Formats: sequence, structure tokens, C-alpha cells
Amino acid sequence: MVCMYRGLVTMTKKAFPSSSSSSSTVQELYDLCKMTFTPSGTSPASPQAVQKLCSLLDTIRPADIGLKEEAHGDDRGHGLFGLPRFNRVGRWAQPITYVDVHECDSFTMCIFCFPTSSVIPLHDHPGMTVLSKVLYGSLHVKAYDWVEPEKMQRSMGPNDSPVRLAKLTVDKVLTAPCGTSVLYPNRAGNVHCFTAITPCAVLDILTPPYQEAAGRKCTYYHDYPYSSFTTGKGDELNDGNEEDYAWLAQIGTPDDLYMRSGEYQGPVIKV
Repeated sequence: MVCMYRGLVTMTKKAFPSSSSSSSTVQELYDLCKMTFTPSGTSPASPQAVQKLCSLLDTIRPADIGLKEEAHGDDRGHGLFGLPRFNRVGRWAQPITYVDVHECDSFTMCIFCFPTSSVIPLHDHPGMTVLSKVLYGSLHVKAYDWVEPEKMQRSMGPNDSPVRLAKLTVDKVLTAPCGTSVLYPNRAGNVHCFTAITPCAVLDILTPPYQEAAGRKCTYYHDYPYSSFTTGKGDELNDGNEEDYAWLAQIGTPDDLYMRSGEYQGPVIKV
């Protein structure tokens, strides 16, 4: 799979229960994506087309893609994937499970399944549009957009990377059932992080897909409060909304991003 988690995912077989569902919802979603998106995003989807996709995503339930909802606080030994759990003390160490539903030159359809308290750190989606549907559970989303024109500041140490100013656009908990969220290349929270409040699952559509050769490579960031730095150019913010801004510093792939690959066993998609 070509995604931001290449090299982080370990293979786990039979991660999902078999699905005998004859639902055509996933097939409808695939067909609509194929009709809407073009290779490498050469022709961006219209707002009307994105809204049509959102309306279809809003109808999708966990069972439609071969999932069953994990009960909150269920620590009795086996969970969503039919795999042994870690004990309660080590619950923080459970991996996020990534499931590749379909990938092509135009888009990626995938599922992320989060144990409680797991985190996908702050990262970007360069030049991409992403539709996200929380299938079950509660997920905290914190998201930024870059401030334009670009404002940079040298970081604390002489060898540190510069930090860039961004504005907070989303800071809330999404709890299923809820509407589909959409982020765009330059707005609506293109740089974001996810934290699982409860066990939860998210169905994502990313277009165009991550592709390093095309410059669509995931970058991770650490956010610092606005007060940590000053621009030194006499254009500091002083409107009383400084808490809505942060300086983002590029970092390497976090060592504690622990993911494994699950096997999609929902309805078969005819391509």
C-alpha cells in the first residue's frame, strides 16, 4: 500500500471477522469515487460531487464494511479483531489497525481502527482532499491550516528546524453517528491529529493518494503555543485570539506510532 504509514505497519492476518453481508454500499462508494476522482488529482472534484460522496458516506455502518462495534471498556480478552488483547495495564500499547480497502492512482479507501487513547500524531495531506467518516466510537480531532502569507521563525536551538505559523481550525470530539468531515489541500484542517477517546473506527477516502514521487509525502509536526516564539518583524498577533494560533515544527516519524495491517473482509469490490 502507498500511504503515510509505509514502514510502520506490521502484517496481521485475519484481523477482521468474515462478512456475509450482501450490502452494495461499499461498491456504490467505490463506483462513485471512480466516477468523481481523476488520477493524481488532475481535475479536482466539484463541491457538488464531494457533497454527493459525503451523503453516501453518511449512510455507511460498521457492518457494511465487515466491522462490528467494539464495546467500550470491554477488556475480557478478545475484541474487534478476534485477537488477544493486552492486559489493562498495557492497553496504551495496543496498535492502531490499518486496513487497505482499495487503492488506485486516483484515490485510496482505507479504515483505521483505534484502541482507546491511541494517537495518530499531527501530520499533513499535501495537495490532497480527505473525506473521513467516524463509524463508531469517539475521536478527538485537532487540526490546523497554514497561515498565509507564510510566516516562519527560527526555532529554539541553532540546529533546530524553523517553525511555521498555523491557525487552529478544528478542536473537537466526533462521536458516531456524525456527519462526514472533509479537508482540502489548503483549508479545513489539512494538518491534523487524531486521539481515540473510546475504541473507534474511521473510514477514509484520500484523493489523490500519498505518492512520494509526486511530492505527496506525509510530514509530521509538533505544535508549540504562539507565545513560544515571536516573528521579530513587528507583525505579532495582538487581537486577543493568540490561543487560536500555533507554531508547527517538522519532526521525524514518531517512534511511538504503532500500527499493524488488518485484512479487509467486507463485501467484495468489483473494480
